[in-house]
Amino acid sequence: MATLGDIGVAAGINLLSAFVFFLAFAILRLQPFNDRVYFPKWYLKGLRSSPSRSGAFVRKFVNLDFRSYLRFLNWMPEALKMPEPELIEHAGLDSAVYLRIYLIGLKIFVPIAFLAWAVLVPVNYTNKTLELQLKNVTSSNIDKLSISNIPVRSDRLWTHIVMAYAFTFWTFYVLLKEYETVAAMRLQFLASEKRRPDQFTVLVRNVPPDPDESVSESVEHFFLVNHPDTYLTHQVVCNANKLAKLVKKRKSKQNWLDYYQLKYSRNSAKRPFMKTGFLGLRGEKVDAIDHHISEIEKLSKEIAEERERVKKDPRCIMPAAFVSFKSRWGAAVCAQTQQSRNPTLWLTEWASEPRDVFWQNLAIPYVSLAVRRLIMAVAFFFLTFFFMIPIASVQALASIEGLEKAAPFLRPLIEIKFIKSVIQGFLPGIVLKLFLIFLPTILMIMSKFEGFTSISSLERRSATRYYLFNLVNVFLGSVIAGSALEQLNTFIKQSANEIPKTIGVAVPMRATFFITYIMVDGWAGIAAEILMLKPLIIYHLKNFLLVKTEKDREEAMDPGSLGFNTGEPRIQLYFLLGMVYATITPVLLPFIIVFFGLAYVVFRHQIINVYNQEYESAAAFWPDVHGRIIIALLISQIALIGLLSTMHAAQSTPFLIALAVLTIWFHRFCKARYEPAFVRYPLQEAMMKDTLERAREPNLNLKPYLHNAYVHPVFKEEDDDDTDDDFMFKSENESVLVPTKRQSRRNTPVPSRISGASSPSLPEAVPEHSEP
Repeated sequence: MATLGDIGVAAGINLLSAFVFFLAFAILRLQPFNDRVYFPKWYLKGLRSSPSRSGAFVRKFVNLDFRSYLRFLNWMPEALKMPEPELIEHAGLDSAVYLRIYLIGLKIFVPIAFLAWAVLVPVNYTNKTLELQLKNVTSSNIDKLSISNIPVRSDRLWTHIVMAYAFTFWTFYVLLKEYETVAAMRLQFLASEKRRPDQFTVLVRNVPPDPDESVSESVEHFFLVNHPDTYLTHQVVCNANKLAKLVKKRKSKQNWLDYYQLKYSRNSAKRPFMKTGFLGLRGEKVDAIDHHISEIEKLSKEIAEERERVKKDPRCIMPAAFVSFKSRWGAAVCAQTQQSRNPTLWLTEWASEPRDVFWQNLAIPYVSLAVRRLIMAVAFFFLTFFFMIPIASVQALASIEGLEKAAPFLRPLIEIKFIKSVIQGFLPGIVLKLFLIFLPTILMIMSKFEGFTSISSLERRSATRYYLFNLVNVFLGSVIAGSALEQLNTFIKQSANEIPKTIGVAVPMRATFFITYIMVDGWAGIAAEILMLKPLIIYHLKNFLLVKTEKDREEAMDPGSLGFNTGEPRIQLYFLLGMVYATITPVLLPFIIVFFGLAYVVFRHQIINVYNQEYESAAAFWPDVHGRIIIALLISQIALIGLLSTMHAAQSTPFLIALAVLTIWFHRFCKARYEPAFVRYPLQEAMMKDTLERAREPNLNLKPYLHNAYVHPVFKEEDDDDTDDDFMFKSENESVLVPTKRQSRRNTPVPSRISGASSPSLPEAVPEHSEP
């Protein structure tokens, strides 16, 4: 096991590596040719241009102002200067609230750490239990600061119970205030937000088939009858996945054609050639320009044929539609109510904003979603279960003793103090990170297979699974498997009635492994995040090989987004570790606090200067964040109950069970009080916003604004706008009567009494004066 000295050496090494990353970042970001990598967000906003350096040629690539290098850490205070309202305006509410998760970590754990070190550490350290008892169990100086050093049946254990109550109540207070604050921020953001198509639009799924009407006619008829005063227009959902692949393939061919034409223009004496086989390494050698022109022509023909098929083939029309309304109030009523007697038909939900829609999954039949999700639930269970094998193997590296037993010939090398500290401080965490490197991609593929229709919901689903995986494998797997592997020899030799006592002592001993994991994943990982080595290399490779126009340069410097599906579960793992070990091994808390502090500064800088969020959900993820912190509290209480039971402190169990019940009650209270603000839109707020908008723009006509909002991107990319309009929308001059045998069409309403705007099948009654 690692001693305090080993942990100190490992901490120094990790801090040094983090400092090296920060220093490298500070130097690289000052170089003119890296400016688009480290400040891409300002370029995309049009507020920054490439630095111009006059004079020597080298100045165009290297910053020769040595005074600027002396201020290499000035990015930290700069990242903290932007006030939160300006940050919301600059990066959106999602990004601002994401940063608040790190602040919550600081608000919770800084006071807890002070209290734990002032009370629990002295109580634990002033015992000699580990020196006098259980000498056959591996322990370290760190364990002497933990509850393991308390004798069984000791009255000192009541100190830990009192502290558990204090830590829980403080966490309650912070969570309650944050939930209230974020809910208010969300409602204020929605009230002050500019007009967006999703404010007026709902997604309708499971439209029932009708032998007399098409899906489009059926949707129009249903909403004209049931929402006569608010329905405006609709957009049927089509299966254009094959068309999208063809368009993407043609775009790739066009980029290569541009590349070869540029190459030929630079050296017109030599025509570029290529091979048509695998990766251009084998096959027939042909003229590259002529080949790509021919391929593009073939693809254009296929695209035209596929577009015609999508327009005419009823099988390409899905029983779903984006339905837009004349007001936010009308959309809110539709999205939040049951539409038909049969609760499985005409299912409505708020439409995601157009850039958030995951178009591929809209083509999945609704009836197959339950089956898909069952399949993925089973697959995720087996993925989690079988991953326990490499996790258990990693724990063998978590102790020097385990490594020496596995490879005795390495003992002389391992016993060198510096080597021992490096192995103890780096190897377990790095190996575990390598095992987890492909996990986010796998989980995202699983979420896509389940059929979620927005990028935000895909990321939230993937984040939930990532969190469960971390909970089962990284936390429980490390505690249970690690303790079992480390104490296996002890279990075999001792009597059965001593095993519970050994487990009770061994569980807090996993703090050493988690400390090293926090230093590798948290400290060094966050420092590597700001260096952005991978995006830096990719940008310069693209810029050197592929960039031909300013548009190409913008695509090459694509900054990406925060990655909620990977970032938030990692934060929750640190919440879990902090909650569990606050009363058991408080020495872990300072390492977690350093992580939250570093991460807050780094990600604030990244959000301001780098990341460009793909969507805006107005902090819809916050209930998940709150719920996972509550789960961490419950697990910490259950762990303490189990630990105290092994220390023959059964009389304390009712007090901790009461604390767990109180935690569940607190969660239910917050869920009932604040969660509705994240799943429903108040009709009062919708009406207020509609009233203000009508007062400011009395002649506003929303139809031109909403007309093309939810057209599939592959249709928007085409130049043939007339085809889009003919296929996706009915003509405004078309007769109100849709050919049908249904008698209810006789009750189709006349133009609305509220705005005077007509049905999409009627001529407009209001002239178009304003358009956002």
